[in-house]
Parts: sequence; structure tokens; C-alpha cells
Amino acid sequence: MMKILLTGATGFVGSRLKSALASTSGIHMVATVRNGQVENCFTIGDIGRSTDFSDALLGVDVVIHAAARAHIMRDETADLLAEYRKVNVDGTVNLARQAAAAGVKRFIFISSIKVNGETTVNGRAFGADDKPAPEDAYGLSKLEAEQGLMAVAAETGMEVVIIRPPLVYGPGVKGNFASMIKLVGKRLPLPLGAIHNQRSLVGIDNLVDLIIRCVNHPAAANQVFLAGDGEDLSTTELLRGVGQAMSKPARLIPVPAGLLQFGAMLLGKEAMAQRLLGSLQVDISKTCELLDWKPPYTVEEGLRRCFERSN
Repeated sequence: MMKILLTGATGFVGSRLKSALASTSGIHMVATVRNGQVENCFTIGDIGRSTDFSDALLGVDVVIHAAARAHIMRDETADLLAEYRKVNVDGTVNLARQAAAAGVKRFIFISSIKVNGETTVNGRAFGADDKPAPEDAYGLSKLEAEQGLMAVAAETGMEVVIIRPPLVYGPGVKGNFASMIKLVGKRLPLPLGAIHNQRSLVGIDNLVDLIIRCVNHPAAANQVFLAGDGEDLSTTELLRGVGQAMSKPARLIPVPAGLLQFGAMLLGKEAMAQRLLGSLQVDISKTCELLDWKPPYTVEEGLRRCFERSN
């Protein structure tokens, strides 16, 4: 019986992963939460350089570290990078060092595609082994955490696996994706009917399947993997797909992307325009080839599962 410690068990990814691990034969799962009383979970408080994980790590073979200070739009914290570093860098490296000392064999870290950068151009997708180019504090903190983990691996021999997902969607998703779902559901006319960008996403069930594949696959040791559904969509195609999944066809007006970009610039909404109009593609060929893996669900299936009550 393999014992796995999962951090961030109440988060969007962590909660789905917790359910999947609990139903996987041959695995005994324990988890950490920041506060509250949750079955099979250790309450550890805030994650940082001094957090004590010793009780949670007893007898653990594999750690899956999904806890993090999440990327928050319009975060007005004075020293944003310092706040991200407390949890995402110091907390991660602290956990990894304690895990290695406790005899943990493998440490799986849920990072972010933001380590690679924010946009791709000319159809060239990000690759797992590309030179990192984070553009914001969150992405930089994830990169520094990855570097810290690889240093711990080199010092201790504990295996490290890094997974960088792009935008994750699924039942209960929040943030920009949830806002998009609401707009489509209200049948509001949206000026996004002529967008020809390309963006990679990953459905929560595809991501969870990939993480579980990395638990004991020998080729995963000390590798970086990009996650994705294996299908890229334009913003227009994504909105249509969401509408189809909801049985509420999206009402899209074909406004030229250049005009939308100009309007966004006048309104000071360049970042929002970049997410809607720009491209961000990931190449998951290394992930699929090394791990003999393919996403179990298509984008169409993943979007449909967002609205299935029984999933």
C-alpha cells in the first residue's frame, strides 16, 4: 500500500485530486489543510518556512504539493512577490526538505504555465524544456520554487516531478472561466465572434489523471511536464463550446480583434484583452511520450462535465 500526502486538499485541483486518490486501489491518502477539521487531514495553519509537517509525513512515500498562494487578478498587496515567495517558494522548499528527511521517495509539484510565460506567437507552443520567462510575481515565485526543489533533489536523492498546467477548468471552477460561463448563460451578446487566437486549456479530470500517472511512473523522475487537453481553441470556439455544453448557444458578434485591442487600450484593460485575444499554446508531446499518456477526455467532454451534476 502506497501512502500519499496531498497538500491543498480543499482547493479546486486538490479537492478533485483528493476524491480520485481516495478511490484508487493501492493508495492510502492523507492530506493537509490550513484550518478546520477534515477527515484524514492534518491541520497545519499557513504554509511557510517554519511550518511543521512532521506528523503528516510519517510513513509517506509520495508528496503531491498542490497548495499555493494562488494568482489573484488585481491583487493590491504592497510587496506582491514577497507574499508569493512566503508560501510558494519558502513553504514549498521547507516541505520538500522535511519530506526528504522523512524518507519520501517522490515529490510532485503543481506549478504553472506562467513559468514559461504569458503568450506564444506564430504558432510556436511552449515546450517543457524551454527557457523559463515568467512575467509576473506569481510566475516568478513558481519558477523559484521549481529551482529550489531541483536543488533539494540534487542534495538528497528524492525524486521531483514538476507539472505546469495552463488554465484549469471543470465543475466548480472560479475566476475568469466562471465569469465567462455566467455571461454565456445569460445569453448576453459578446463582441468575440471573430477571434482567431489559439489557447491551450486542461480539464480538471485530465490534470488529475496526469498527476496520478506521475505518482509512480519511472520516467517521471526529475522531469518537467506541461499539462493540457491536447486541443487548442480560439476564444470564439471556446465560447461556442461552453454554450453548446450548457445548451445555451453563445450570442457572439464578429468584432475585429484589432478594434477590441484598441478599445481595451483606451480603457486600460490591456491585460484582459491579452487573455481574450492573445495566444498561449502548450506542447504536451513530451508528457505523452515519456509517460505513455494521453488526455482521457476531449475538450468537448471536459466542457460538458462542467455542467453534469453527477460528475
